[in-house]
Amino acid sequence: MAPSTVWEILNDAGIDPAPQRASTTWADFLRSQAEALLACDFLETVALTGARMYVLAVIEHHTRRI
Repeated sequence: MAPSTVWEILNDAGIDPAPQRASTTWADFLRSQAEALLACDFLETVALTGARMYVLAVIEHHTRRI
């Protein structure tokens, strides 16, 4: 649905538009919270010997240390 269609429906119903909200972008959020954020991933891999290994990888956003 196009934004113009939503505007027309709300306008016809007598509903005023909401005030502009100061929102932060995802990039701004990550920069401001980088010292407190960790990202993790759990994966499975097979070694050259055929052994199956499970890996839990964690990265700290601020230092990018794994």
